[in-house]
Amino acid sequence: MLVDSHCHLDFPDFEAELDAVVARAEAAGITRMITISTRVSAFDRIAAIADGYGGVFCSVGTHPHNAHEGPDVAADKLVRLARHPKCVGIGETGLDYHYDKSPRDIAARVFRTHIDAARETGLPLIVHARDADDDVAAILQEEMGKGAFAGVLHCFTSSPRLARVGLELGLFVSFSGVLTFKGSSELRAIARDIPLERLLVETDAPFLAPVPFRGKRNEPAFVAATARVLAETKGVSEAALAEATTRNVLRLFSKIPAAGKAAVGSA
Repeated sequence: MLVDSHCHLDFPDFEAELDAVVARAEAAGITRMITISTRVSAFDRIAAIADGYGGVFCSVGTHPHNAHEGPDVAADKLVRLARHPKCVGIGETGLDYHYDKSPRDIAARVFRTHIDAARETGLPLIVHARDADDDVAAILQEEMGKGAFAGVLHCFTSSPRLARVGLELGLFVSFSGVLTFKGSSELRAIARDIPLERLLVETDAPFLAPVPFRGKRNEPAFVAATARVLAETKGVSEAALAEATTRNVLRLFSKIPAAGKAAVGSA
């Protein structure tokens, strides 16, 4: 039993066969999936997808690529939308200096707004960091000093220093299919040093399909391939890795009910 802690089921890649994608995941033992928001303006559709499947949950937030589209979305709006029964996290948010699709000052402001919402709701922050390690670390450290919040460094491909800062701040670290790539030995070395109780697995589907599916459209069922490599990297059994990462998801995304229980009601 595994959880895909980060996918994008609202993307056009899945529109024609969403039922089949979710069914394949469930058949592969992926009992829960979190479909992650990249635009606050698209939350109604994301929430509707979560409502349509018992094992699918969602987040609310704006990806740094899209920060310039809604730079003035207030924390109280995020808080209000997060009251949806199946909304379990805030984000994804953060900084991306690789593509620089949003002005950096705007992306940083939006990042801090999301942190405010995570702090107020108690829901975890889903952090995107690409080629911006120093600034992401500085913002996380500064904001944590203003008041604690939970979170995860998603699709981790950053430096050992950012991993260390994240762990020191109490964050979780999530690995995607990139971990399985032949050229990712340095990333596997980072994963090896992260405590088992702070690890998550994800697909980031439809992107970054793991080996042996690399080059194909990714989907939640494929998270098992990443979990297999992560288990090998950590020197534990696949069953132990699945148990630990599922437990970690339920601890971090605490609005997700344990198996057999109903979803948490609206606040």
